[in-house]
Amino acid sequence: MMEADMENGRLYPERPRTFSTVRSKSSLPPIFRVLMRINPRAFIVLLLLAFSGVLYVGASTSPIVLFVFCICILSLFFSLYLTKWVLAKDEGPPEMSEISDAIRDGAEGFFRTQYGTISKMACILALVILGIYLFRTTTPQQEASGVGRTTSAYITVASFLLGALCSGIAGFVGMWVSVRANVRVSSAARRSAREALQIAVRAGGFSAIVVVGMAVFGVAILYATFYVWLGVDSPGSMKVTDLPLLLVGYGFGASFVALFAQLGGGIYTKAADVGADLVGKVEQGIPEDDPRNPAVIADLVGDNVGDCAARGADLFESIAAEIISAMILGGSMAQRCKIEDPSGFILFPLVVHSFDLVISSVGILSIRGTRDSGLISPIEDPMAIMQKGYSITILLAVLTFGVSTRWLLYTEQAPSAWLNFALCGLVGIITAYAFVWISKYYTDYKHEPVRLLALSSSTGHGTNIIAGVSLGMESTALPVLVISIAIISAFWLGHTSGLVDESGNPTGGLFGTAVATMGMLSTAAYVLTMDMFGPIADNAGGIVEMSQQPETVREITDILDAVGNTTKATTKGFAIGSAALASFLLFSAYMDEVAAFAQLPFKEVDIAIPEVFVGGLLGSMLIFLFSAWACSAVGKTAQEVVNEVRRQFIERPGIMDYNEKPDYGRCVAIVASASLREMIRPGALAIISPMAVGIIFRMLGHATGRPLLGAKVVASMLMFATVSGILMALFLNTAGGAWDNAKKYIETGALGGKGSESHKAAVTGDTVGDPFKDTAGPSIHVLIKMLATITLVMAPIFL
Repeated sequence: MMEADMENGRLYPERPRTFSTVRSKSSLPPIFRVLMRINPRAFIVLLLLAFSGVLYVGASTSPIVLFVFCICILSLFFSLYLTKWVLAKDEGPPEMSEISDAIRDGAEGFFRTQYGTISKMACILALVILGIYLFRTTTPQQEASGVGRTTSAYITVASFLLGALCSGIAGFVGMWVSVRANVRVSSAARRSAREALQIAVRAGGFSAIVVVGMAVFGVAILYATFYVWLGVDSPGSMKVTDLPLLLVGYGFGASFVALFAQLGGGIYTKAADVGADLVGKVEQGIPEDDPRNPAVIADLVGDNVGDCAARGADLFESIAAEIISAMILGGSMAQRCKIEDPSGFILFPLVVHSFDLVISSVGILSIRGTRDSGLISPIEDPMAIMQKGYSITILLAVLTFGVSTRWLLYTEQAPSAWLNFALCGLVGIITAYAFVWISKYYTDYKHEPVRLLALSSSTGHGTNIIAGVSLGMESTALPVLVISIAIISAFWLGHTSGLVDESGNPTGGLFGTAVATMGMLSTAAYVLTMDMFGPIADNAGGIVEMSQQPETVREITDILDAVGNTTKATTKGFAIGSAALASFLLFSAYMDEVAAFAQLPFKEVDIAIPEVFVGGLLGSMLIFLFSAWACSAVGKTAQEVVNEVRRQFIERPGIMDYNEKPDYGRCVAIVASASLREMIRPGALAIISPMAVGIIFRMLGHATGRPLLGAKVVASMLMFATVSGILMALFLNTAGGAWDNAKKYIETGALGGKGSESHKAAVTGDTVGDPFKDTAGPSIHVLIKMLATITLVMAPIFL
């Protein structure tokens, strides 16, 4: 019976029940289930009415907003085209579909539970924000425009909840496409390496276009709605330059959901990965993604909830935070310079990211499939193919950025200012390219650092760990130098743009930095596409291994998986670089907001004041404590997985020779419940710390006659946490990525290949690096931006 099953491509008797323990009910969110019940014609009519309403509101606000809405709607149709194209591909033989279904059920089930928990916490926090805003002071600008406490409170809470909802949808979209594309990539790998690459890229592209489009559309619809509803710029109402401050709740909502999505997903994916590797590869000596490993389905599910869903939410909040902070700075600069029509400076970030959708779509379509079969030849290196697409996107970004600055940033007061700002954008684009290249250099096994790390594995586990830690520490130097040059260059270009305030002082410096940040994120959709490619390729490799496909097919998916590891590492470098610039902008916006509320100048933070210095220490400590708790959560959960996998191997000895089936569902249940439990502590630390520090030092300041002390201490905490967070995230991301690819390099046959002592040492390094690169590191990206947005939203309680 067993031999017959093996001949038919089946591993066990009664194969259809292999994954029955993982199945769950439909995990679509309620809103999607409702939409699917609507008659298609009625749905199209409703959609057309909604689009018409949106375009009407856009036209009532500004032609620029109308342009943004049109691009966002077109990008939605393009993403639907990509979805249809990917889903039209075949799913391969039944054994592949069966494994894919199990992965999809596990991922969607966890997503539903995780986001149910996050939504409850978001509702509680929304009530807290409502209470704070109902009893806080208002700025003179708000009083003059008739926006009282109650209106301001409801606007902020509505923005927060919309940001949280959109961030959740961004995560769902990332996960939804990855769990459907993985099996199609596996199937395509049986025919052609290039076709498999194209499917993975287009699936990632769908998610990326939706995430970026939603971030832009969400901010634009809020801006346009408030503009029309509040009658902005009409006599006795709010000025357009003050409007962006009402949007800060949106950024906070996006950051809040992204933090918990990244923590929960990161703990899930890495606990399952570590547990599967330690027992399966090291103790039992079976290959990665072997169907005999009880934790293998949990590991493959984790790729989707940790890498796809969490990264989608992460980049969504990056773009939302950057757009809002740049709009605030653009508005305040236009106000100080008395620019006649400030809307161009305020809406510039929305236009830049609208063009991002267009140029990234071109980059995605530039990767085409061919009819070749077998392995990818050296000429057809998948990394080179994706880099070619990235180069096309970069070139188009430079052109569209120049067009955008001339269109929106030209002013009679300083006719050449737009050129300076175009150069600021170029600085940002070069910075993005540099970050991608540096990350690739330190994490790709084609380059020396990873090969030296692999070589250190030949002398044991300890030397591998030492080499990996030193590589991670060294990798912080170049990115810091690049980001330092970028900030100073962009500030100087903005400062010398010719824009001056009433006193003749140059005022464009900070906005120049904001424009550089936009330049860096002007190819965000393509970069996110490369990131999403990684977990889809990883899942495809797992499906190929579990369904016992020929070795040639596994070789193709191994190459794609190794490239996916590099693209994930490069996009993490990109994310931390953009987080550094965005946090700098949000920090400046925070100081502006405090000055507006307090009616006192707040231009600098003096760290020679003991309390302010202590605030900085607390900020740095927060990063280390947060990272420790995130890694600890992975360790604790992984211990549970290891114990469960060992138990199954002992109690079911027939697993190793395919006579008994592992209980995959048990490992899925363990990591799902443990990750939801463990994500609360580090997440709560991140939210409560800045609020507690601000309130305590506010009371101390009032007791000692220093009214701004609370705000200054929070500013110091924010500054030090940002600096420490950038360095920590760079170290964790690069060290983890390098350890992973050092193992992959040995698995190509170098230094003894799979099963050798070098390989075992490399697996240990990879295991240590897993929580570094996929849990703590990416969570810090979100943490430093969330600290900035939470201080913006909560600024009144620090005064």
